[in-house]
Amino acid sequence: MKKISPLSGAGIKVIFISAMTLAALLFAVRLPASPDKVVVSDFSAVDAGKKPSGWKFLFLPRIQRHTYYAVQEEGGRYVLKAVSNASASAIYREIDLDPSEFHVFSWRWKVEDVLKKGNARIKEGDDFAARVYVTFAYEPEKASFFEKVEYRVLKSIYKVPPPGNALNYVWANRLKKGEAVKNPYTSKSIMVAVESGPDMGGVWKSEKRDIYDDYVKFFHEKPPRISGVVVMTDSDNTGSFAIGYYSDIFFKKSL
Repeated sequence: MKKISPLSGAGIKVIFISAMTLAALLFAVRLPASPDKVVVSDFSAVDAGKKPSGWKFLFLPRIQRHTYYAVQEEGGRYVLKAVSNASASAIYREIDLDPSEFHVFSWRWKVEDVLKKGNARIKEGDDFAARVYVTFAYEPEKASFFEKVEYRVLKSIYKVPPPGNALNYVWANRLKKGEAVKNPYTSKSIMVAVESGPDMGGVWKSEKRDIYDDYVKFFHEKPPRISGVVVMTDSDNTGSFAIGYYSDIFFKKSL
């Protein structure tokens, strides 16, 4: 099989997501907050049939088919529906939070099915019916020579300073629930299989992760500030069809 360049349409997904997430910080908005909770999603009747307020579309270079995202009513509440037909794009929201304070990341999601050809370990299988990224600020003082060069290249391409590492929580196919691997394109993104397999297809699942602990576990250091959240349903690498749903995305101070 032909080797895919890291800057091809497929490979650029992970890199471009990181770059554009931090770019939005230039136009940051205040998120609904309480003393112990910061709400990221604000899906409501006002946004029915549209992209949710406060989120931005992220269209990926060299990928012509885009995932459809819109708010819809389901069971008396409003949720985000994502439909991908051999396509890829994402929506993202900028955030600036201290992960040592708001260290609990929580969300609800549902998939119609997993992608049969999906495989988190290889570039050709880097597709998921549902995935949620938490991105973190770039720390130049900790970067290797190669990472600094990569940073300058990305900044030159996208005209914005890209962030650093990312935790990518996925509804996996081949990975076992709880298993984690490096993204096949970059070690700066860790894929964590929060759910796996088709058995819970069509069922809403509530998730909760301690992002501070996850960051320390996978990157072996304390995390910098949180820079954003990305929601993505994609099926371009596998040429598949996928439907994912998302709701109730927020950060808390405690479990």
